[in-house]
Amino acid sequence: MASQRVAVVLFNLGGPDSLQSVEPFLYNLFKDPAILRLPWGIRHGLAKIISKRRAPQAQEIYKHLGGASPLLENTETQARALEKILGENYKVFIGMRYWRPRLEETVEQIKEWNPDKVVLLPLYPQFSTTTTQSSLDEWKEYSRQQERVIPTEVICCYPEEGGFVRAIAQRLADQLKSLKPSKSYRVLFTAHGLPQKIVDGGDPYPKHVEMTISAVLKELTRLEIPIEDWVTCYQSRVGPLSWIRPYTDDEIHRAGREGLGVVIVPVAFVSEHSETLVELDIEYRALAKRVGVPFYHRIPTVSDHPDFIQSLARLVKDEKETVCIAGDKQCTCGGYRG
Repeated sequence: MASQRVAVVLFNLGGPDSLQSVEPFLYNLFKDPAILRLPWGIRHGLAKIISKRRAPQAQEIYKHLGGASPLLENTETQARALEKILGENYKVFIGMRYWRPRLEETVEQIKEWNPDKVVLLPLYPQFSTTTTQSSLDEWKEYSRQQERVIPTEVICCYPEEGGFVRAIAQRLADQLKSLKPSKSYRVLFTAHGLPQKIVDGGDPYPKHVEMTISAVLKELTRLEIPIEDWVTCYQSRVGPLSWIRPYTDDEIHRAGREGLGVVIVPVAFVSEHSETLVELDIEYRALAKRVGVPFYHRIPTVSDHPDFIQSLARLVKDEKETVCIAGDKQCTCGGYRG
C-alpha cells in the first residue's frame, strides 16, 4: 500500500514585502476580530484609521530591514529544513495570517497537491487566541469551501517541546559561557505581550510562556549553567490599554539602575523579524546604553536550529500530549484542540 501523502502547513504572522505594503499589512492585522474585539463595522473603521496612522512609523522600522520583513524568507528556510527531515511523502506549505502567502492561497496549493492528510503546525510555540486560534479560524473558513474534505490534525502548541527548549538553552548557554565570571548580569526572557483584558478573558499564553522558561531553566541546570538572576517580561505593546507586565523596557531601566548587564532571550519568537532585529537589537540596545546598562547581549531565535527542526518533525509524525487532534476539547498543556 502506498504511503500517505501529508501536507504540513506552517502558520505564521507574515510581514510586509515592501514599504508600500506596510499599511495594508497593518489593516489586515487590526481588522482581525481576535485583535480588535469589536463589531465588524466599528472594527473595519478603526483598522483603517490605525493602519494609516501607524504606517509611517512602521515604515521607518522596515527601512532598517531593507524595506521589507525577513519573516517569509526565514519561514521558507524552516519549511525546507523540515521537509528534508520529514521525507518524500511530506510537503511543507506556508500560510501567513496578515500578508502573502495568505491562507486562502495555501488552501488552493494544498488542493492541487491532493494529500491524504493535512497537519497544521503553528510557528507559535505558546498558544494564544490572537495568534494560533486566529489562524485556525481563518483556515476553517477557507478549507470548508473546498469540495473535498481532507482529514486534518492540529498541533495547537508546544511550549515545553524538548528540541525547542534545548535550542533556546544551548544558544543561551553559549552566550553565558563567554561572559567573564566577574560580570554581574540579569537574564531577561522576553515574549511578545498581550493586552491584559485578553489574558483576563482566559487566554493561556502567559502560562505557556512561563512553561517554556521553566523548561529552559531546567535544561540549563542539566548543562550545569544555572541562572540565579532572571525575569520574565513582555515587549511590543501598542495603544493605551494595559498590557501584561512586566514590560521589557521597564526591566532594562531597572537593570541600568542596579548596574547589571542584560542578556535578552526571545522565548516566543522562533524567527528573526522586526521585533527582534529592530525592537531588541536597535531600540532596546540604544535604551540600555542610555540608562547605563554595562553590556547588552541578545540571544538569536531558534530559527532553523537542528534541535528545533527535529522537534517540529516529531510533532508532525507523533501524536503526543501536546499534539492536539481536531475536536473541541482542551489539551493537557492548557491550549485548545481546534
